[in-house]
Amino acid sequence: MSLALLIIAIILLFLLRVPMAFAILGPSVVYFLVEGYTTHLAIRLVMQGIDSWPLLAVPLFILVGIVATRTEIADRLYDAAVLFLGPLRAGLAYVNIAVSLGFSWMSGASLADAAGLGAIEVNHMRKKGYPAEFSVGLSASSALISPIMPPSIPAVVFASVAAVSTGALFAAAVIPAFLMTFALVVLVWIWARRRPDLVGEPYNRSAVRRAAIRALPPMGAPVIILGGILGGFFTPTEAAGVGALYMLLLALSYRTLKPRDIAVIFRDTAVITAQIMLIIGASALLSWILAREQVPQRVAESLVSLTENPIIFLLIVNVLLIFLGMLLEPTSALIIVTPILLPVAITFGVDPLQLGSIIIFNLMIGLMTPPMGGVVFVLSSVTEIPLERVFKGAAIYLPAMIIVLLLITYVPALTLWLPQLIGL
Repeated sequence: MSLALLIIAIILLFLLRVPMAFAILGPSVVYFLVEGYTTHLAIRLVMQGIDSWPLLAVPLFILVGIVATRTEIADRLYDAAVLFLGPLRAGLAYVNIAVSLGFSWMSGASLADAAGLGAIEVNHMRKKGYPAEFSVGLSASSALISPIMPPSIPAVVFASVAAVSTGALFAAAVIPAFLMTFALVVLVWIWARRRPDLVGEPYNRSAVRRAAIRALPPMGAPVIILGGILGGFFTPTEAAGVGALYMLLLALSYRTLKPRDIAVIFRDTAVITAQIMLIIGASALLSWILAREQVPQRVAESLVSLTENPIIFLLIVNVLLIFLGMLLEPTSALIIVTPILLPVAITFGVDPLQLGSIIIFNLMIGLMTPPMGGVVFVLSSVTEIPLERVFKGAAIYLPAMIIVLLLITYVPALTLWLPQLIGL
């Protein structure tokens, strides 16, 4: 009865638009008091949820993304992509995808991509005659590359909860991220065949060469971060620290980051980090309650009673996760479902790295679906396009996302081959 009332209270607070962390934290503390536990234990569990060495990478990766968007660094990548891909038919659509892919190697958060690059990309495309729904939908979809491609903040959170190697999970996400990029490119190519009018300016070799040289230093960040992790030179947390330092020094060398701006950047990093950590701590408390009430065991028994076929099990998992992704904030959903699904998945022979990729991909799709759709709300705000039109544009790309999801679900090699190749 206490568990049922707890879940009902969380749902009601969520429907009342109470922030997710407090919607979870309040009823969970009440549960502790009703069951005779002390608030001291609740506080200790919350602190244990965020007291994790891998999670130290989260604020550092956030810092990397904020520095890239607040200085000239992201602009250099965008300008280079426009000169390289702009002359193609519907070239600005390819630019949109390419810039999101490049930015994903510096920032593991889709909202940062949508807020920092979304307005630039969408406004530029609309001025050149691209439909608003197509432009904003593509920006919403390409923004999802960031939390999938390493360094991925959701991957850091999953690795902390599931006690798996962050580096191995990063490696497992590389091919799914490129598959997602390829799917978007194919969709744009099919759409562009009907738009011969969307042709850019001819190539200017000297301009392309200058833009490439300007973009080389920013591309050093992913080389340091990913090369350091996958090459075994750094732990993910150490790589995040080195990458953040590199970006700060790069911005200072460009003279686009003044000393007074550093305080603002660190303040914004602290605010975003605090929001994420509060959600993680509250979700850790709820996860303890669910474990005490033996919810994982009950879910495992229910799923095993429904099917002994791994294919059907994974289909059920995908449907469940897409539904949760539509309703819950991804970080809280990730922390809640991982302890429940991981033991069951292992009994079905699903590797934890593959399960992590499946969970993250599903929950990221929820960022572009109603009613939550965090990326959609951000893009609607920065582009001043009504929400319904942004959701309509995002729906164009959902079938491609589902196809990629099914591939990584039923072809384990897509997630396991690279970690095995490099020995992670």
